[in-house]
Amino acid sequence: GVFDPIFLTAMPQRIFGIMNNFTLLAIPYFIFMGAMLEKSGIAENLLETMGSLFGRLRGGLAIAVVVVGALLAATTGVVAATVVTMGLISLPTMLRYGYNKDVATGVIAASGTLGQIIPPSIVLVVLADQLGVSVGDLFLGSFIPGLLMAGVFVVHVVIIAFVRPDLLPALPSELLKIRGQALFLKVLKVMVPPLVLILLVLGSIFFGIATPTEAGALGAVGAMVLAAFNRQLTIRSLQEVCDSTLRTTTMVIFILLGSTAFSLVFRGLRGDSFIFDVLTNLPGGDVGFLIVSMLTVFILGFFIDFFEIAFIVIPLFAPVAQQLGMDLVWYGVIIGANMQTSFLTPPFGFALFYLRGVAPKDVSTGNLYRGVIPFIALQLLVLVSIIAFPGLVNWLPSISS
Repeated sequence: GVFDPIFLTAMPQRIFGIMNNFTLLAIPYFIFMGAMLEKSGIAENLLETMGSLFGRLRGGLAIAVVVVGALLAATTGVVAATVVTMGLISLPTMLRYGYNKDVATGVIAASGTLGQIIPPSIVLVVLADQLGVSVGDLFLGSFIPGLLMAGVFVVHVVIIAFVRPDLLPALPSELLKIRGQALFLKVLKVMVPPLVLILLVLGSIFFGIATPTEAGALGAVGAMVLAAFNRQLTIRSLQEVCDSTLRTTTMVIFILLGSTAFSLVFRGLRGDSFIFDVLTNLPGGDVGFLIVSMLTVFILGFFIDFFEIAFIVIPLFAPVAQQLGMDLVWYGVIIGANMQTSFLTPPFGFALFYLRGVAPKDVSTGNLYRGVIPFIALQLLVLVSIIAFPGLVNWLPSISS
């Protein structure tokens, strides 16, 4: 088509419109919250305590990793920090006591990605903005699928431990010195602070007390309080957290600026109309579109980051989904669950790179690749489940409304 110059005059307005987007303001708050909690020592305390709680079971350390991954997802939502922390603390212990390398690396990498689907997730904030839906509704819709994902991981570990106990042995009893009431009090002491933070952030959103942006600010303050409680809040740590927040937020915003310019030029050349016509006339109607869009996101996840997918591809899919009468909250959750696999799919799965950087030398890249394959299959199983049973997504938002 012929490019209409009027789109060039709209470019500054679109760019400055990003700066006035109140929803996107939640992104730096949640990034700050995650980075501050990384410095607070909460992950180390959780891993140590959950290891003591589940260690006497076959596969107990792996179960502890999944539980901690889910808790960190609901507090930090930062994949890199979660994978690196669990890789540094849990992986050497798991290998020392006879855990299979493939299973150990797979469960750590997969558990670290739970932050992409369990709220408060930065991915969900971005998807809500691109789909034009409420961030709170998307958080509510993703809550049950996120817990389902974590539950499926635990079931997978339990089955392996039952069928092949040699792959996931229990810890020696002499290592588990804390028992009974002392263990209960330790679990309570470690669990209560992050659970209170989760309740403050997600509860304020779910019950309509605060917007996601305001809840993000509350979470940032809460993370600083937790860091101070653990005596980890220093000038240096605050500087490092602010630097990390600035770098990550800048990356996200620059990708958004570039994708905004791209989408405007693409629209000026009538590319969006062409894509819309093609996707709305696929054989099978909404089912055909769903298959094509899910396959597209899954394949792109092998090669590009989830932010690029969210900012460039989703704006092309959203009008089609709306035209075909799909619930955009449900569609956003299944897109988020699909994009979660991009962290595990070789060759560019970011969780694999994070874990490779901290894994012991005797752990090969092949161990990582083989280890994540079952978890990719489990993620796809959950994806199919929430596609087949939309109530898993829509139930909580319907109650809230």
